[in-house]
Amino acid sequence: MDRLDKIVADARRNREEREKGYRERALKLFPHVCGRCSRAFTYATLQLLEVHHKDHNHDNNPPDGSNWELLCTYCHEDEHARRLNNAGRVPTPGGEQTAHATHQPFANLKDKLKPKA
Repeated sequence: MDRLDKIVADARRNREEREKGYRERALKLFPHVCGRCSRAFTYATLQLLEVHHKDHNHDNNPPDGSNWELLCTYCHEDEHARRLNNAGRVPTPGGEQTAHATHQPFANLKDKLKPKA
């Protein structure tokens, strides 16, 4: 395993351990109900309940859970999709907004494919 592979593997393992820690804490703190659609979850369906970081910073994990809410997979995906599609702006973890890329690589494709005369 080369150096880069080890760094990537370590980063993934650390992320998984961090996620497991705050997920377990959130499941102990909050009822097993989606914070958006109010769907209740049993032990058998608990894997569909995800921890959402309200400020979108996955490193902000206060012990009281004030930056978390439990959302079902569907509501969690919707939350992130709405956030990304919000007026063509992409929020960053710090809260500032950056514009989507505007490059259109296939804009003149038809003209480019015409045979040269």
